[in-house]
Amino acid sequence: MRILSQFFAAPVLAFAGLLLLLAAPASAHDPEWSIAIHGGAGTMSPERMDAETRAEYEAALQAALDAGSKVLAEGGTAMDAVVAAITLMEDDPKFNAGRGAVFTWDGVNEHDASIMDGRTRDAGASTGTRNVRHPILLARAVMEDSPHVFLSREGAEQFAAEQGLELVDPAWFGTDGRREALDRYKAAQMEEQGMSQLAIDTKFGTVGAVARDSNGNLAAGTSTGGMTGKRWGRIGDSPIIGSGTYADNRACAVSATGWGEYFIRTNVAAEICARMRMKGESAKVAGEAVIAEMGALGGNGGVIVAGANGDLAFAFDTTGMYRGRADSEGLNEVAIFAGEDGGEDD
Repeated sequence: MRILSQFFAAPVLAFAGLLLLLAAPASAHDPEWSIAIHGGAGTMSPERMDAETRAEYEAALQAALDAGSKVLAEGGTAMDAVVAAITLMEDDPKFNAGRGAVFTWDGVNEHDASIMDGRTRDAGASTGTRNVRHPILLARAVMEDSPHVFLSREGAEQFAAEQGLELVDPAWFGTDGRREALDRYKAAQMEEQGMSQLAIDTKFGTVGAVARDSNGNLAAGTSTGGMTGKRWGRIGDSPIIGSGTYADNRACAVSATGWGEYFIRTNVAAEICARMRMKGESAKVAGEAVIAEMGALGGNGGVIVAGANGDLAFAFDTTGMYRGRADSEGLNEVAIFAGEDGGEDD
């Protein structure tokens, strides 16, 4: 028996070693957790942004990034981290989501949001709500507490009330700056003059977050007030799973910001994940390729991407995108304009 045990010991140990090797991370340098956020992309320029305004936006981005990072550093889930970052930005009037959302043509604030769990590919979304303080929490409730994926308007508000989510007076969302933007929009008579939305609003303020937690699970979320002066119940890409938000543990998590009609037509978020999963492209390469495809049709905007290995990437075709990223390896940066972070080398 001793001879047999010695004969089999070496192969058994070798097989055990192989199993450990296969179970090990692909790279010793992959972060344990990572998170990226955005606060919108658009045509803002350094020359037109004074130092005080820039500092305010950078501080707001850092606060949201820190909120999500804290969740992940304490062993929390990617889903909780995404929600923590987005709810903070929904309360900040500097961004076009929640308080500070843009006005529709009829002078009201309407909110869209979506969220997706990369582990299960469960998803939730809502559109056209006017009294839900945190639309991203409503999207999560739709995912977790309803049999549906997408709720709209009064029905979504009724569901929010039944779930005990915080409701506020619709007037709470409006700001003077957004009202003035609507006045400029109407004065320009954009439809008759063929002007671009970008000629009126210098940025898209949609907010979003993507994250990978220490268990390797991905999540993505997006929240917005839409486009200034939107009409006829227009819905953009932000609440549409696959266009503005997507997460799949096999590939990546994506949140988008920009001209929604073009993001819908190219199914931007899901397309990026498909390229990463099927073609093996990196987050940066896939993101840039799909943004270029969308841009060729005439759209503008950007994405944040978290890869299954924890890589983080930004891709945008505008002069800037409010953004930030952090991971367990010590990465922590926020940026506004192109070329201001390490993203160019991803």
